[in-house]
Amino acid sequence: MATGSEWLAGARPRTLPAAIVPVLAGSAVAAGYGRFSTWRALLALFVALALQVGVNYANDYSDGVRGTDEHRTGPVRLVAGGLAPPRQVLAAAAGCLAAACVAGVVLAAVTNWWLIAAGAAAVAAAWFYTGGRRPYGYRGFGELSVFAFFGVLAVTGTAYVQMRSFSWLALAAAVPVGLLACALLVVNNLRDIGTDTATGKRTLAVILGDHRSRLLYGACALLPFCAAIAIAPARPLALLTLAAAPLALAPVRLVASGASGRVLITVLGQTGRVQLAFGTLLAIGLAVRL
Repeated sequence: MATGSEWLAGARPRTLPAAIVPVLAGSAVAAGYGRFSTWRALLALFVALALQVGVNYANDYSDGVRGTDEHRTGPVRLVAGGLAPPRQVLAAAAGCLAAACVAGVVLAAVTNWWLIAAGAAAVAAAWFYTGGRRPYGYRGFGELSVFAFFGVLAVTGTAYVQMRSFSWLALAAAVPVGLLACALLVVNNLRDIGTDTATGKRTLAVILGDHRSRLLYGACALLPFCAAIAIAPARPLALLTLAAAPLALAPVRLVASGASGRVLITVLGQTGRVQLAFGTLLAIGLAVRL
């Protein structure tokens, strides 16, 4: 039986900023238009966190039973590490995804029923990332999915459930948020190029190779600041995000210098901190109209 701390580590808390930041950004857009709703924002946050933890456990299960995690350097893997039976990890994944579905149905009921289709797509994306017979995460589409679901859908969806209308500003804010979420996945897959190649898992990092994956990480980590500058004509305080730029330089330099193995675990944590700092400052900038 895995301990509580091992289950917590298996949930991969370093990845949780990818769930928190888009809800912050979408809620800030709603606040900027005077349409912020506390309970809807909190429910959207619950959905995002449940989906993130659910996909992490689902990946742990699917990669574990396929044997692709047996020699990986990185955070705790419950199945591959023999810490928990596969059926327990699968049940944990299913429980988190089910909880996200219940909360999502509540939001759909008070907003618009088409949100159920969007939620179903998000759950399917969570499972088929590494699950099923032809997981798309094994074919280089992981970053595209992360940008779509933890960027575009999460930010615009959070704003929509509070405003009950679409906003171009939410879509614009989704670009830097999605890129930073992709940065987390890129550095994770960069670390695992060797083991993924050996097990036939063709992530985008495997397809691009080490050098180009490092360039991609730098782009995902730094382009969000350019996107914030582009938003500034509509929300001048979006320029506050530039204060987070120094935090991004350390992990970008580490990756550019050829860091590997456990050093990239440190980079993963640093990237999460950049994401939180950037997201918080962007939220302030989006919420305050000058």
